[in-house]
Amino acid sequence: MRWGKLFLALILAIVRVFSLESEAILNDEKDHKYHTRWAVLVAGSAYYQNYRHQADICHAYQILKKGGLKDENIIVFMYDDIAFNPYNPRPGVIINKPYGPNVYAGVPKDYTGEHVTSENLYAVILGNKSAVTGGSGKVLASGPNDHVFIYYADHGAAGILGMPGETDIVYAKDLVDVLKKKHENKAYRKMVIYIEACESGSIFEGLLPQNINIYATTASNPNESSFATYCPDDDYSSPLSEYDTCLGDLYSVAWMEDCDKADLRNESLEHQYKVVKRRTINSNLGEGSSHVMEYGNMQQRTDVVESYMGSNPTNDVNFTYSFNHVAPPAPRSPHHHHHFSSSSRSTPVVVINHDQRDAILLHFWHKLRKALSGSREKNEAQKQFDEEIHGRKVTDYRINEIGRLLFGSQQKSSQVLNHVRSPGQPLVDDWDCFKMHVKTYEKECGRLTTYGRKYTRAFANTCNAGITTDQLVAASIPTCSTMK
Repeated sequence: MRWGKLFLALILAIVRVFSLESEAILNDEKDHKYHTRWAVLVAGSAYYQNYRHQADICHAYQILKKGGLKDENIIVFMYDDIAFNPYNPRPGVIINKPYGPNVYAGVPKDYTGEHVTSENLYAVILGNKSAVTGGSGKVLASGPNDHVFIYYADHGAAGILGMPGETDIVYAKDLVDVLKKKHENKAYRKMVIYIEACESGSIFEGLLPQNINIYATTASNPNESSFATYCPDDDYSSPLSEYDTCLGDLYSVAWMEDCDKADLRNESLEHQYKVVKRRTINSNLGEGSSHVMEYGNMQQRTDVVESYMGSNPTNDVNFTYSFNHVAPPAPRSPHHHHHFSSSSRSTPVVVINHDQRDAILLHFWHKLRKALSGSREKNEAQKQFDEEIHGRKVTDYRINEIGRLLFGSQQKSSQVLNHVRSPGQPLVDDWDCFKMHVKTYEKECGRLTTYGRKYTRAFANTCNAGITTDQLVAASIPTCSTMK
């Protein structure tokens, strides 16, 4: 009799769990009628070698558009120098995967060229139309009941995200302060943020509060690179052979290709996070992969993706996810790459991933390899490749030498500059010091390139170690005047 009561109690508990989950989904779907979905899409790079970032953003726009979001509620930042770039083998077309559709079609040109700036981004998020310079003037005019989705794709580094301007940087503390102010203004109900960048976890680690109704995921943890994907290889018969640049980013195509096929009415943010995390970490036997992270309000994980991105009606009957099931990892290849089959083609494609910072070298290398011997293109590609390699060596030398001068030995310098703080701690305590040290280095030693920004953690650690700006200047001047 006692066992019968226990069994009945267990059945009732299970029914209660499913009832609560169903009720949450129904309430979330009911709530769709009373809020507007908004989105801000940001490609923070320029130049053809960074093709993939604008391709990611254009693809994201197509998902949102098919999901029912209106152009008036989607704000796009992209330099717009890719589609008609002389190097683009298909003028006017941008694809995000082999055999993929043209994702450039219809994308709004809200903020392009010199108007893709950190200041415009902050103004747009805050809905501050008077602070915007140039562009369409469109801002995130969301209200207290609205849902907001922000997606950023570009290069990053510890504590920063890039922008096309040579010295323009989005600092983590500044971005999070903008988000806090947006919440204080009661200008949204819930927000979701996806960030594709190296060390992107450092944008939120120890900074993003859990009580401002923002759920965020990042392509990597605070101290590792993220990866480009669908990159060219040496196979001239490959569908990628006409391109000498990567078409997408691993984390980004993972969440977007999930959206392309899933019934987003029934897929939770948590489930999509698990799908993306598994695909990203299982790529290339751990080489060419990163750890997808999540931050902020974990209660929002149960929200359906449709609440923020809409849902393509054609997917509603084609593909339905179980909330508790995540597909097992694909078999791993001993050759460090896996295969992709487009829905429109059956031909398998070898997928190769590359560190975001090395994708530029890959671009120059393939330009060099494909150009005719003795041609202007060959000479130009060789020069670009050599200059990139030389610039990296110079930067490595300068950072190591500055560290030695500051801390007395190479061993001590390495310990301080490469130190990674414990989980839950922000990158740096004094963000003004961090900004000043980055600016000081660039003033004395020249602009930090995409590769050079890998050392932003070193500048944060000099601040954490109590190094003053005057000390950094004293170490930088003799170092940067001896090797150019």
